[in-house]
Amino acid sequence: MLTLSALLEALGWAGTAVFAMAGALTASRKQLDPVGFVLIACVTAFGGGTLRDLLLDRTVFWLSEPGLVVLAATVAMAVFFTAHWVERRFAMLLWADAVGMALFTVVGAEAAYRHTEDGLIAILMGTITATFGGLLRDMICAELPLLLRKEIYATAAAAGAGAFVALTAIGLPYTVAICAGMALAFTIRAAALRWGWSLPAYTARVG
Repeated sequence: MLTLSALLEALGWAGTAVFAMAGALTASRKQLDPVGFVLIACVTAFGGGTLRDLLLDRTVFWLSEPGLVVLAATVAMAVFFTAHWVERRFAMLLWADAVGMALFTVVGAEAAYRHTEDGLIAILMGTITATFGGLLRDMICAELPLLLRKEIYATAAAAGAGAFVALTAIGLPYTVAICAGMALAFTIRAAALRWGWSLPAYTARVG
């Protein structure tokens, strides 16, 4: 049976790989060199978790597991040599980012909840973990951040983190709460991509 620690470790590695792929795909659209690919992949994969750990006054997660950096760099190089085979790289980027967002939402929320036992902090840190790396990636690459695009993004992460906190608070096992939160975050983001779901935008009013 998969233990909680094993599940969280697997999600962390998977999230790193998927977010590194999303970062490297952005680098391919900007026609960067190999160093640029690795840099953008690492910023995407580690930006959110780094900010979370600094805010929680914890050891930054990838410093205690340098193999994650090797994984991100390896994924970046794999994309560098294969990205030209993908016809719709932006679509692939969006879906890779959606998967990474869902994975890191629950990883971040669980880490914060275990550290602080505060549900609101856990939701906030889950959202930060899931979105800040992509925000940095898009800012560095002079792209409109996914966080600011029309389709629901950060809201999906917050909903997934909220589901994790709520299910944990009523006594469900962590593994169930983690899987449910991850599924909800991905489902909302996938629906937003598929059907263009968005929150109401502000419109100027006269007077």
